[in-house]
Amino acid sequence: MSAEAADREAATSSRPCTPPQTCWFEFLLEESLLEKHLRKPCPDPAPVQLIVQFLEQASKPSVNEQNQVQPPPDNKRNRILKLLALKVAAHLKWDLDILEKSLSVPVLNMLLNELLCISKVPPGTKHVDMDLATLPPTTAMAILLYNRWAIRTIVQSSFPVKQAKPGPPQLSVMNQMQQEKELTENILKVLKEQASDSILVLEAALTLNKDLYVHTMRTLDLLAMEPGVVNGETESSPAGLKIKTEEMQCQVCYDLGTAYFQQGSANSAIYEKAREKFFRTKELISEIGSLSLHCTIDEKRLAGYCQACNVLVPSSDSTSQQLTPYSQVHICLRSGNYQEVIKIFIEDNLTFSLPVQFRQSVLRELFQKAQQGSEALDEICFKVCACNTVRDILEGRTISVQFNQLFLTPNKEKIDFLLEVCSRSINLEKASDSLKGNMAAFLKNVCLGLEDLQYVFMISSHELFITLLKDEEQKLLIDQMRKRCPRVNLCIKPVTSFYDIPASASVNIGQLEHQLILSVDPWRIRQILIELHGMTSERQFWTVSNKWEVPSVYSGVILGIKDSLTRDLVYILMAKGLHCSTVKDFSHAKQLFAACLELVTEFSPKLRQVMLNEMLLLDIHTHEAGTGQSGERPPSDLISRVRGYLEMRLPDIPLRQVIAEECVAFLLNWRENEYLTLQVPAFLLQSNPYVKLGQLLAATCKELPGPKESRRTAKDLWEVVVQICSVSSQHKRGSDGRVSLIKQRESTLGIMYRSELLSFIKKLREPLVLTIILSLFVKLHNVRSVDFEAVAITVKELVRYALAINPGNHSWLLIQADSYFANQYSAALHYYLQAGAVCSDFFNKTVPPDVYTDQVIKRMIKCCSLLNCHTQVAILCQFLREIDYKTAFKSLQEQNSHDAMDSYYDYIWDVTILEYLTYLHHKRGETDKRQIAIKAIGQTELNASNPEEVLQLAAQRRKKKFLQAMAKLYF
Repeated sequence: MSAEAADREAATSSRPCTPPQTCWFEFLLEESLLEKHLRKPCPDPAPVQLIVQFLEQASKPSVNEQNQVQPPPDNKRNRILKLLALKVAAHLKWDLDILEKSLSVPVLNMLLNELLCISKVPPGTKHVDMDLATLPPTTAMAILLYNRWAIRTIVQSSFPVKQAKPGPPQLSVMNQMQQEKELTENILKVLKEQASDSILVLEAALTLNKDLYVHTMRTLDLLAMEPGVVNGETESSPAGLKIKTEEMQCQVCYDLGTAYFQQGSANSAIYEKAREKFFRTKELISEIGSLSLHCTIDEKRLAGYCQACNVLVPSSDSTSQQLTPYSQVHICLRSGNYQEVIKIFIEDNLTFSLPVQFRQSVLRELFQKAQQGSEALDEICFKVCACNTVRDILEGRTISVQFNQLFLTPNKEKIDFLLEVCSRSINLEKASDSLKGNMAAFLKNVCLGLEDLQYVFMISSHELFITLLKDEEQKLLIDQMRKRCPRVNLCIKPVTSFYDIPASASVNIGQLEHQLILSVDPWRIRQILIELHGMTSERQFWTVSNKWEVPSVYSGVILGIKDSLTRDLVYILMAKGLHCSTVKDFSHAKQLFAACLELVTEFSPKLRQVMLNEMLLLDIHTHEAGTGQSGERPPSDLISRVRGYLEMRLPDIPLRQVIAEECVAFLLNWRENEYLTLQVPAFLLQSNPYVKLGQLLAATCKELPGPKESRRTAKDLWEVVVQICSVSSQHKRGSDGRVSLIKQRESTLGIMYRSELLSFIKKLREPLVLTIILSLFVKLHNVRSVDFEAVAITVKELVRYALAINPGNHSWLLIQADSYFANQYSAALHYYLQAGAVCSDFFNKTVPPDVYTDQVIKRMIKCCSLLNCHTQVAILCQFLREIDYKTAFKSLQEQNSHDAMDSYYDYIWDVTILEYLTYLHHKRGETDKRQIAIKAIGQTELNASNPEEVLQLAAQRRKKKFLQAMAKLYF
């Protein structure tokens, strides 16, 4: 079954979530008064409500004589209902803007699928396989409408949605909402799977050079009477509402542009396609005019897209034009020129040209980079935040939480910079009284929050401060400072505060909410919430900060708590605890979780188990980040709790997958192989893929010392990994009869997806387990069913992770070298040499033969050859068990060698190679180089009459010096 057919079936088997109103509905159905009703100036019910009602009635399931629920019958009444819904949509001229705004995804999906059916789109046929140019106009237009809606829905689903405030909980309404949510998610999943096909269909539509037609109420009536009358018409005798080619292309270009723009976050090169489509849309709008009846595009939004594309993908002639502030900021961020960003932001504080949202997004990007380990960005983050804060206060907004956090520990540099920003952000000669008042209030508030009088004096003695504050305000400040600190020197410029008037209730609530956001003390959080609930009973304080995130599997249970104070407290304690755990503030996380556990134990066994599970995960993280790093084994109690979690079989307990993942990784890291292999309950192996994978890895670790014939588990592990990394291919037969590959998708046969496997592996640090996994991935390149490129990328990522744990593991270094061997020969040599160095004390000892095998040496030879280092090739040929004279002689014949040539002759111990060099230089007339080769042959330790031990010692000494020289060259 095709994706469209599956989608259609999913939609038609559902019911829209709108209560029936049968009185007017039956009247319209029986009396055929639909058209008359729609012609009313303000019809009640509205057209979109009619669509919902018609489709709801048509999709009602039936009940047979045995009281069994059956799918909706395909009878005359239901066909008429679907036709009426289509006629209402035709009355609205199939305007997707109107339909999307008023209809849910399931209802609109059902409507468009009915349009496809009545337009004679063959069921089970992929739209991408149909030639739009040869289809009847209404059929082609139906396909375009469906695929335009599919792309628009995918794009719309990627936007953040503000959650509506929940009303009084009603079980029936909540069930309906949950059903619609699940159905929407299923439809979105199907649409995303076929997104690439929809894009191809729309791209093909841009090549059409004919007008299209969309069904009207008249053509739908004709279809209902005689199906072949309209849809069988040819291009020369079309019927329906005419859509000009330019109008169709304009809408399609815009929708494709939004789709490409959304995909650009994952692949920046796609932004170029988005830019092309948006600018083509602008051209078409100028051609057809902005008052087109059938082409409705938000030109402000289009202008925003074009501006964003200009920033992300500057045009080739942009250098000749003056860059916009957006482009300047974007270029500075990419080049790391953060000081220029700060300069632009300060200048913008005078002009207010950059939107506040854009400035905030720049700060968020810098915060993310700083959190990833770039400590140098901490100062930049403060400066950008200070610039944004000054902009906020000038426009009358409140001070952000980020600024208060960054200013918790003020110093002279921060004060100096803040004063500089304030001075450069206001023109005192031209500024309005409101701007001056906002700036003065900000400076007074900053002073009020400072404890160190030295910093207070820095601000109060600044020229800007003196200019903005009147004498009366300065006297008021003196009084306030005297109250706060009796020893204040009254000669200094005083600290200022808000005017001495009683704070309103809204101000008190705002202050308490601010404290609630900053506090990590469970007792203080409880006290603040009690005060807040005493002030108002209408607010849900768990929504105060959008940074408070609780996993979706938990939020449903927590938000179901009836008492609002308890609900807020449980939600906030858990959200803050999870955040503290994420930032590795384990002590505060433990306090918050312990308080939450004590609270929920009183009324909810389900939430009590949830908190016990989260505290287990916290204890695992605490041990791994603490004593576990030094190799200290975890306490037996912790291991027992981990086992108990995996074996837990409590019904209806919401579980997070990451906890099971961490528990299995924990057992593997601490070599609990006996438990994973022999003691894990059988039901766990069937129900938990991570336990299954952990059992196979543990068993393979136990089998490795034994003979190869007994390693049955290793074969099972290999099959599991192959299934996870396999891809399924889709083929298309062309007009010439040839079959070509058109798409590869990740197979669903594995116990988990490749991304989930990669995430799990990155929680492991046991060397043997990591070596087994890496070895399996390296062998995957010989399996035809896997995506080789994806596996190659995964191998590089895993080796980087493994080497970050243990940079001295020679087997991992060899795998890293092999991954670069395909096309980065210098890097490959670097890691081959590093692998030898770590296991030989930088070549002062002999490199073990199982490290520098003949295969490794041959790969090093090939790298040197491709780098035109031919003398190095000849020397490495001696390292093989049987010296490769043919390759050595051939390399020495090369005259464009990029290495030091004769300076390497002291590293050759094979006399045959040295004699060949003597002959070669004599033949070329290179007397000086011939003498160097003769001198090398003449060394007594290379005399063939010497004992074997002497010859081997001479070879080892030259190997050591050569490899050390190579290491200095490539390290």
